Amino acid sequence: MSDAAQPTAAEVRAAAEAVKTALDRHLAAVERRSGEDDPTVYDAFNQLAAAAEAYDELLYDRYDEVTPFEIPGADDSLPPYTGPEEPNALSVLIRRDYAVAEPQRLMAQARRIEAADDEGAGVEASGTVHGALGLLFGEFEADEIASRHKEFGLEEGDSTLWVTAADEAPDPGEWLEAPFEQVDPQRVVCRFDVSAVFDDEFDDGLDDEEDDDEAVDADVEEPAEDLDTDLDEDADDDLDTDDDLDPDDDEDGEPVRLEADR
Repeated sequence: MSDAAQPTAAEVRAAAEAVKTALDRHLAAVERRSGEDDPTVYDAFNQLAAAAEAYDELLYDRYDEVTPFEIPGADDSLPPYTGPEEPNALSVLIRRDYAVAEPQRLMAQARRIEAADDEGAGVEASGTVHGALGLLFGEFEADEIASRHKEFGLEEGDSTLWVTAADEAPDPGEWLEAPFEQVDPQRVVCRFDVSAVFDDEFDDGLDDEEDDDEAVDADVEEPAEDLDTDLDEDADDDLDTDDDLDPDDDEDGEPVRLEADR
């Protein structure tokens, strides 16, 4: 930014005063709130966020300094809940993303499903990744695939679960043609998000502490990688056995994380 376009010191000072005013207004709204989802608190929160963001930008433009505040974006929070206080029905919306990390492992699992299904003899849908995915998700429940994704050659991506409230349960087949088009964010009771970005943010705060342990960690991880390779090779050798279809098995010896939800 050029010197002519830079904000003045007075403008930065005024922005700082606006933050103080918004902070007092937010505290007053919190102290007088009428319930957990008081719209007055929500408005005061947005005003405080806007004032802090404006001050942060002016401070940087004028002095090349930043504040320690992190202003959440619109996608990071839900609007105030306006659904029924005592919902008579609810909907659970789940999205899970996967990458096909090992196509050969995926198709090998699909071939085993075909071999166990007498009715599917001669179809051979397992010859393509597309067909293998259809067989996999047709055979196993989504929670079981989530808990055994490595065994199926998949790699987890982001996931989210939304619980939405309704006045009454919809009629059978009412929303099947467009199941996700009419989701009202203001009726979301709660949501749970899983993303590697959260792990990255946590790891950033530990980088300095981990520097001293890098040499030790390298010595420990090397044999672990060899062991993991051996386990993968053993799993590939056993792909044609019926024992691998047992949902209680886990390739890495990890507990099934979503078993309790089922």
